[in-house]
Amino acid sequence: MLAVAYSPTFARMFKKLEPELQQEAVKKIELFRDAKNHRALKVHKLHGQFSDKYSFSVNYYIRIVFSHLSAGEVILVAIGDHDIYK
Repeated sequence: MLAVAYSPTFARMFKKLEPELQQEAVKKIELFRDAKNHRALKVHKLHGQFSDKYSFSVNYYIRIVFSHLSAGEVILVAIGDHDIYK
């Protein structure tokens, strides 16, 4: 199981989501902690200015961006629609 940390930016963005989206995101983060679910969550490496980060899907519109801190630990850095990549 991955250890998950939360950046202050992620926390602020998370608080701005509607309660239903927050609940959905929490469920997906729990699934994300187990690497066997990564394919279903569409975990993928980002490119360009975000080439050191990865992303996974909460739903069709919402994504979570994260970075690896170590082999077993990640930090969630952003949550939102595709505008978070800008």
